[in-house]
Amino acid sequence: MNIEEIMRYLPHRYPFLMIDRVVRLDPGKAATAIKNVTIDEPFFQGHFPGHPIMPGVLIAEALAQTGGLAFASAEENPNEETQFKLPILAKIEEMRFRSAVSPGDQLLLHAQVLRAYQSLAIVKVEAKVNDSTVAHGKIVLAKGP
Repeated sequence: MNIEEIMRYLPHRYPFLMIDRVVRLDPGKAATAIKNVTIDEPFFQGHFPGHPIMPGVLIAEALAQTGGLAFASAEENPNEETQFKLPILAKIEEMRFRSAVSPGDQLLLHAQVLRAYQSLAIVKVEAKVNDSTVAHGKIVLAKGP
């Protein structure tokens, strides 16, 4: 899934779209995406000067967007003319951050829908850099307006 296809399912745009490419998608069940972390990211200006580290909350957001794609992809043909409900992060559970993410890293984002209801999903998420887990946990997504 390329960036244009991703934007059909997620409303996020620069600078808040945290997924560059989807490498695996099992609609309604799981997704694997890539986020290329570059020094040009606007958050590196202040987090932290001289020692840039990607904020954990943005890693969690990238994971939530990946989970949102997994959950929302069960919908067929999402667009502005349908009653498509956007996946919104409702809760973060058991999130753990294992190591820092720096410019030049490539985040591999995994999301697996554990339980899905009509308007709610519980999703297991994990972020890796070079086969090493940097964050993992569970999130709850709700289909919003």
